Amino acid sequence: MANVDYDAIIIGGGLVGTAVAYGLARRGKKPVVLDEGDIAYRASRGNFGLVWVQSKGFGVPEYQRWTRRSSADWAAFSAELQKETGIYSGHERSGGVTICLSDDELERRATRMAQLQREAGDFGFEYEMLDHAALKKLITAIGPDVVGASHTKYDGHANPLYTLRALHAALLKHGGTYVPHARVEAIQAARNHFTITVGDVTYEAPRLVLGAGLGNNALGKLVGLNVPVQPSRGQIIVTERVAPVLPMPTLMIRQTVEGTLMIGESREEAGFDDTTSPEILHTLAERAAKTFPFLRHTCIVRTWAALRVMAPDGLPIYEQSAQYPGAFVCTCHSGVTLAAAHALHYAGYVIDGAIPPELARFSTKRFDHVQAVTSQH
Repeated sequence: MANVDYDAIIIGGGLVGTAVAYGLARRGKKPVVLDEGDIAYRASRGNFGLVWVQSKGFGVPEYQRWTRRSSADWAAFSAELQKETGIYSGHERSGGVTICLSDDELERRATRMAQLQREAGDFGFEYEMLDHAALKKLITAIGPDVVGASHTKYDGHANPLYTLRALHAALLKHGGTYVPHARVEAIQAARNHFTITVGDVTYEAPRLVLGAGLGNNALGKLVGLNVPVQPSRGQIIVTERVAPVLPMPTLMIRQTVEGTLMIGESREEAGFDDTTSPEILHTLAERAAKTFPFLRHTCIVRTWAALRVMAPDGLPIYEQSAQYPGAFVCTCHSGVTLAAAHALHYAGYVIDGAIPPELARFSTKRFDHVQAVTSQH
């Protein structure tokens, strides 16, 4: 049996885990990624691909700031990956809109955007509420059922699969190691020392990062971390390629750099069932056709469903184990949006051995009362 020493072991080879691993490698560290592989409920393979700000952080200004920071970093992050690997992530920061199909929707949207601006305080939050005529100047393809939209300059999108491929390639280029088909079921933990055996190889490191998505629920218990993530199913429709028609992404419809239209995304409590359903797809298609009537004559080429990684409050979970210092969890449902922050910033926190106070809102301590109530029953 071989023993291999690393600076950090990262469990999970999706967008979250690999972004942190790449962030470590670009700082000269020697990380190893242990990845269960495509048999895992990998959110990265089903991601819609938005780099989105205008729906993040209602009532939680820390989340708005963290998301804005990542969105602002994405252009440099994408350029760095392309320089390192030759792989273009498809990132564009063209701004984005959330389209409303009724006066009630538009009124609720305006209230929510005003809340984000109010809660941003001195940090600032710029947005516009557009009526039908103003929106049509930005996106001429909208239909008569569109009442208006909210618009911010902070939003954009990227190709999740190209981004993941680029992260893996850049990780390897910087001396990182990727181990596929490496399901982790046991962890030997001590303060700043972690040992994991997979097959006939034992991996040791002073740092451990749980980036395994839904798998973090069980893995966290092995290192004294409460990570109560649960699946939330989303379904997506993809059309044939068409000439450029959407100059910017919307919350539920975006055009990829290849020309396809992606339509999404539902939010369903379906357990670990990642199959599609005709009823949900019909609902998505009908709203999309009302938004952009040309879609009624556009062919659908595929559909899929995938499982988001959701905390009870929808926020990321960032924590270092008090019982086993050196063990970190990094999990969220916004693996694309936050990829830049995870690579460029969170990886540094892992190296430093401390998560900064500005991310304290995302600690697992917010679940302590839930755990206490559950234990009483």
